[in-house]
Amino acid sequence: MYAVVATGGKQYKLAAGDRVRVEKIDALVGDTVELGDVRLISNDGAITADAKALESSKVVCEVAAQDRAKKIIVFKKKRRQGYKRTQGHRQSYTELRVREIVE
Repeated sequence: MYAVVATGGKQYKLAAGDRVRVEKIDALVGDTVELGDVRLISNDGAITADAKALESSKVVCEVAAQDRAKKIIVFKKKRRQGYKRTQGHRQSYTELRVREIVE
């Protein structure tokens, strides 16, 4: 059984026991988070994608970690103009552990 869930502007395919990194969610480590924007559920080959049927569906997750990704370097340059800028960025994320999928 798996579900496709939308959170943070992206869609994720999740099954019970999976660990996934999503955009930062304001919750403490160990808290329970319910992802309610379920787009699709597959249960033993039977696929449900109807919005009306999925209104009450949710994916129950536990917050495993709150962290930041590795630093990336953003470098801008315009040739022959003497213009160059270097900037670093670390994206915050929340790591979730999927407990169950509720239909």
